[in-house]
Amino acid sequence: MSQKQLNRYTVISQLIEGNLTTREAAESLGLSERQIKRLKKGVMKEGPAFLIHKNTGRKPVHTIPDELVEKIIELRNSEKYKNSNFLHFQELLREHENIKISYKPLYNILTNAGFKSPKKRRKTKAHHRRKRKAQEGLLVQMDATPFNWFGDKQNYALHGAIDDATGKIVGLYLTKNECLQGYFEVVRQILLNYGIPASLYTDRHTIFRSPKADKITLEEQLAGKIINHTQFERAMSELGITLIPARSPQAKGRVERLWDTLQSRLPVEFKIVGITNIHEANQFLLSYIPKFNEKFAVKPANSEVAYTPLKKDLVVDNILCFKQIRTIDNGGVFSFKGKHFQPVSNGQIAYIPPKSQVEVLISPVFGVRVKYKNTVYEVVPFIKPKKTKTPTPAKQKSTYRPPDHHYYKYGRELWPKLSFAESDSEILQMLEEIFLKKYA
Repeated sequence: MSQKQLNRYTVISQLIEGNLTTREAAESLGLSERQIKRLKKGVMKEGPAFLIHKNTGRKPVHTIPDELVEKIIELRNSEKYKNSNFLHFQELLREHENIKISYKPLYNILTNAGFKSPKKRRKTKAHHRRKRKAQEGLLVQMDATPFNWFGDKQNYALHGAIDDATGKIVGLYLTKNECLQGYFEVVRQILLNYGIPASLYTDRHTIFRSPKADKITLEEQLAGKIINHTQFERAMSELGITLIPARSPQAKGRVERLWDTLQSRLPVEFKIVGITNIHEANQFLLSYIPKFNEKFAVKPANSEVAYTPLKKDLVVDNILCFKQIRTIDNGGVFSFKGKHFQPVSNGQIAYIPPKSQVEVLISPVFGVRVKYKNTVYEVVPFIKPKKTKTPTPAKQKSTYRPPDHHYYKYGRELWPKLSFAESDSEILQMLEEIFLKKYA
């Protein structure tokens, strides 16, 4: 008998003995006089047992079996699931263990067993949450976050983009450090899967804008001084995408909250399927993005899509690359980083007038190309012959293209084994050391 039932029995006994009136008993127990009369009649007929509920001691029919409770606790203790938060663990049980359980019972099981959800619950300063854009594709927030994704004490940079109107992830790409190529790969996913967004919302990293951009004075602007675009700015300008720099992390809150979610979930997902390196992770992310969007994306206020379809003649590779201007010499050769190249077309040396300026295109996707008057040419290395007394036969030239086994010839498979540093100059230095010196 519970304490409540004992209290009732004491009061009803006093009522039966005549020490209390019905009204006094009702006030004492907080019941109506009608209920008191019913309890008095029952106790007089059946004794104290009348006050004990007939289901006392019985297990409810919906009680979770002890075996299942033990299995859930065992799984939560396992290496695969130990770092998952409670909600994610519930989803993983359904997906991988075929265990369907509501969140509240699962929460009770885990907390009673002494578990705490690793999900961060930090108190932060309140910020006004900006209203979502009305149309999908009007604004895409882009950022990168370093994190220990594989549990090996090594941080890697996950580059990503999220659509402001829907909360959809529109691109994810992992590299060793935050870099230009990582962002280019995210933009590539956006272009190929959705189209060209109207604008990108980024931080003020030097990849996105020159550090001198905020230092130019009004007088210098009036005098005609301009700040050169970064390679990323130049590429977005060619695509017609407006870059909007954020003033604080809170200003691009949606992508910041995305990192919080992915940092909680992705390491567990990687561990479950045995992913331990960047290449495997990037392959996995392509299939993970649709699953994530199905769960977390919302419908936009306006169903009309603001993404612009790609033109059929637009070559994405020739935009998402590093570009510099060079001059063709009298021999139809241009130099780049101390190396010399000749443009070719259909296996033959392409004629470009001497002193013409050409645009050199450099990318891990295709190596080196050159653009002249809207035509893009492949190139071959040009090696100046050494002066010798006896002439030597000219070395047959071949198209300048990385072989299939080279890191840069990736087809999205091999190149992620390499990573780039943060600045454009460091990217050029790495291309020279790993790529150009080996072939030129």
